[in-house]
Amino acid sequence: MLGVTRDGDVVVLELQREERRNALNIELCRAIHAAVDDAIDGGARAIVVTGQGSVFCSGADLGGVYGPEFLEALYGMLHHLAHVPVPIVAAVNGPAIGAGTQLAIACDLRVADETARFAVPTAKNGMAVDAWTIRTLAQLAGTGPARRLMLVAETLDRDEAVRCGLADRAGSLDDAMAWAHKIATLAPLALAHNKLILNGSPKDDAAIDASFEAVWASEDVREAAKAREEKRPPVFEGR
Repeated sequence: MLGVTRDGDVVVLELQREERRNALNIELCRAIHAAVDDAIDGGARAIVVTGQGSVFCSGADLGGVYGPEFLEALYGMLHHLAHVPVPIVAAVNGPAIGAGTQLAIACDLRVADETARFAVPTAKNGMAVDAWTIRTLAQLAGTGPARRLMLVAETLDRDEAVRCGLADRAGSLDDAMAWAHKIATLAPLALAHNKLILNGSPKDDAAIDASFEAVWASEDVREAAKAREEKRPPVFEGR
């Protein structure tokens, strides 16, 4: 259901429900949530999420169970990904429909291959997504594309997604991995601080202040200064 592999400081999570076009059900949502925590506890510096086969994620499993338990598993997982301290890269290797687009935007960065497609067709299926989804789409893609996704149930292809900012780069899983490995060399505390501000809310002000102070008091700040003096790349340890 979910493949987990490690390549140095990068952990790859692969949705493995190819027979269901990697659709999300309760079990897979919970597995992603737990695997992200395990990766972070294991010292991962970056995480890549992708889909098995030719589809990133076709959405919620229409043959599965809907109701409060599914919604709790889905939104608990999505919001968790947005707030963990480690950067997450979505390698969108095909259609990302409905909950698939939600999964992609819960990640911090998106690398989309030529077959990637984004859509949230709630107006076609009589369903709804939470306010976080719609607001995040508007922040990433702009209000125009977000309105077309939500009010006209349009689909954005890879090139348009890159143009509007919904996807950050065009590329393959290999490109996403290369980007993740580059991210993994950066200062973890600084990245966590930046992500907290980018994905946070005003209620996080105290946590942001504490994070700011922790970054400036860290060994990584001194390591960066020492590396500059010694004319070498810094080696950050996240402390």
